[in-house]
Amino acid sequence: MDDVGTQDGQPSAEDRGFPVFHAERCGGLGELDGRLTGCRACPRLVAWREEVAATKRAAFRDWEYWGRPVPGFGPHDAPLVVVGLAPAAHGGNRTGRMFTGDASGDFLFAALHAVGLASQPTATTADDGLELYGVRVTSPVHCAPPENKPTPAERDTCRPWLAAEIGLLNPRAIVVLGAFGWQTLLPVLADAGWQLPRPRPRFGHKTVVTLRRAEPDAARPAGGGGRGEGPGRAAADELHVIGCYHPSQRNTFTGRLTSPMLVDLLHQAADLAGLDAHPSPAPRFGTDRH
Repeated sequence: MDDVGTQDGQPSAEDRGFPVFHAERCGGLGELDGRLTGCRACPRLVAWREEVAATKRAAFRDWEYWGRPVPGFGPHDAPLVVVGLAPAAHGGNRTGRMFTGDASGDFLFAALHAVGLASQPTATTADDGLELYGVRVTSPVHCAPPENKPTPAERDTCRPWLAAEIGLLNPRAIVVLGAFGWQTLLPVLADAGWQLPRPRPRFGHKTVVTLRRAEPDAARPAGGGGRGEGPGRAAADELHVIGCYHPSQRNTFTGRLTSPMLVDLLHQAADLAGLDAHPSPAPRFGTDRH
C-alpha cells in the first residue's frame, strides 16, 4: 500500500488503501455509494476524469460534468446485477449515473426495458425518471479511464468497491458485460466464498456458470457477516454468472451483439434471478430512482 496520507488514522481519499478500508466497513449501499464517490485513489484516473469534466465535448459544453467516481444504479435489494466496464468519459462521467448518456447505455437500457426491467428505454440524465426493477447496474472500475482501458493496478485498487457491493446485494444472478468484467469478477466471488470450477471458466457470450458456496453455513459475500443479505432475502447458496458481449459500439455496429441477442440473454438472466420479467410499464420489483 502506498501511504499518501491519513485522516484520524484512516486512509485519505488519495491513499490506495482508501477503497479497501472503507468498502468493507460500509453497512449499506447508500453508505458505500457515498464513500465511493469521494475516492481519489488512482491518480491517473482522477486526472483524466477531471480533465474531461473541465474541457468537455462541444456537444455538452453547457453541461456541468459529474467528474467523480460513478456509483452503481438500481435497487438495493436487486437479485440481478449487471457488471460492465468503466463509465464513459462523456457518458457516466458527465451524467453521474452508470451507463447513462452514451451509446452503450442506450443499447443496454433499451434491452432492459424490452424485458420489463426498466421503466423506459432511454437514459439521458440522472434525473430523467428512469427506474430499474429488480436489477442493479455497476462496474468493476468506477472512474472513466483514458481510452476506456484501466490498468491492472487501477482495476485492483477499485476492486473492494465491487466486492462490497456484490456482498451487500447478495444477488442470485450476475450478467457480466465483456471479458474485462469477467476476469475482474471471478476472483471477487472466489474471495467471497463461492467455489469456482477448475480450470477457471472462460468468458463467452451466454456462458452460464452456476457457483455454490465452499462452506454454505459459514461463508458470506464480501461486505460483512449478515450485511450481504438483501431485505427479506436469506443469503443465497447458489449464484448464476452469465457472460454477455459488452454493448460497445464496436460490438453493436458489427452485429456481434444485436438487440434480440441481448434481450434474449436478459430474459434468461431474469429467470435465473427469480424475476418474473416481461414487458410491462408497471414496476413489480424493488425500484431505485436517482
